Amino acid sequence: MLFDSHTHINNETYTEEERQQLIAAIEASDVTCVMDIGFDLSSSLQAVKDAQQNPWCYAAVGVHPHDAKTMDEEMLQMIGALTKKEKVQAIGEIGLDFHYNLSDADTQRYWFRRQIQLANQLHLPIVIHSREADQETMDILKEEGAFSDQRCSWFPKRKGPDGTEEKDARVLLHCFSGSLELGRQYVKLGATLSIAGPVTYKNNRKTSEVASQIPIEYLLVETDAPYLTPEPHRGKKNMSPYVEYTARRVAVLKGMTYEDVARQTMENAKVFFNIR
Repeated sequence: MLFDSHTHINNETYTEEERQQLIAAIEASDVTCVMDIGFDLSSSLQAVKDAQQNPWCYAAVGVHPHDAKTMDEEMLQMIGALTKKEKVQAIGEIGLDFHYNLSDADTQRYWFRRQIQLANQLHLPIVIHSREADQETMDILKEEGAFSDQRCSWFPKRKGPDGTEEKDARVLLHCFSGSLELGRQYVKLGATLSIAGPVTYKNNRKTSEVASQIPIEYLLVETDAPYLTPEPHRGKKNMSPYVEYTARRVAVLKGMTYEDVARQTMENAKVFFNIR
């Protein structure tokens, strides 16, 4: 019933026992599918393994901007090779993070571009991480053809709120925290926005506005577990079953039923990640 579009079963802090406990919790919940997102080479390898071992799990592979400093051409080729594995559906998470600057800005920019180029070469969806880099993230995506007519031609058109067909660039802004205006610009370009646990926080007006005003056809829900735990579990480690709280909050903000939000975001995620 629920698709957690961004989680980290592959997180390096989990012991194997903890990972198995998390898997059991997912299987006992209303979560039907999860996307296990790579953030470096080892986590991408683990995501592939998780997807192979669990029928409800799918993988994305890529290197996060924090870890861009570890990249070289050989690693990029290895990420590309992983996309040939079963149930690997996207390149991600990739992007820019100028909050922590764990890799220097130029290194982040270079490997962000190279991974977009890889996704274009392979005709794969892209999962974006952007923090304190709103304009530059969009500029680089545009410059590298992530919203080009050619790229959009590789994917079936999506249905808008009025039922008309629209271009779909298969670019996902994970844990979208930008303004409503930025969200509208991205949707117009053919992107999809993912809403995470912070939408449940009382003082998060910006994300609440995005969730309420951007049509449900362009939204996914996620946990980013083990991070960004939603209310009422804030302070604990996040996990995929908690995506329910995000979906319920989106439903309230949009004046929809929880069941309709769960159904629509599940459908959106399956289309975005090309899961049949």
